[in-house]
Amino acid sequence: MKDNFPIIQNEDHALFLLIKKGDDKAFVVVYQKYHSYLYSLALRYLKDVEAAEEAVQHVFVKLWESTRHIEIEINLKNYLYTMTKNYILNYFRDNKKMVSINYVNAQEEISGDDDFPALLEEMQLSEILKQGIEQLPPQKKEICKMKMEGNISNQEIADRMGISIHTVKSHYQESIKMLRNYFRKIKLMLF
Repeated sequence: MKDNFPIIQNEDHALFLLIKKGDDKAFVVVYQKYHSYLYSLALRYLKDVEAAEEAVQHVFVKLWESTRHIEIEINLKNYLYTMTKNYILNYFRDNKKMVSINYVNAQEEISGDDDFPALLEEMQLSEILKQGIEQLPPQKKEICKMKMEGNISNQEIADRMGISIHTVKSHYQESIKMLRNYFRKIKLMLF
């Protein structure tokens, strides 16, 4: 994994340089690459779909507008993360009355959570898993979703679906194999 990091860094740096020159295609690539990452971050703390979408839109508009004026080397992912985090903090500051308890909780989590990047990565993996499950055939998808609900036995799933417990186990094992292949493809696309 470490061997791939410089490649990603160089790709992001090249994209950043193209955006500095006004290349809208490079901007679209960056948008597609980091949109869900930033949206997950914003949604986690803002707890509101519209506010999270607005946060991401704001960050990408600022990236487009301000990139030409940045004269230092930056890590694009960290830069976008920081812009989003700052937007969230400003949102809470400006909307204290509406946010109330969420404000306090998010402030503590953002400023005091040393595992914040790990939590974001976990959220991204969870989102990728959900997308993978959505691509499964209907019966396998339904079984996986029930398994993800937690504390539900194979027998309960079989009873709910009107199938045998053996069929549940078989579909679940096949789903796991399909999801592993899905994750391999995602990993190849990212690295």
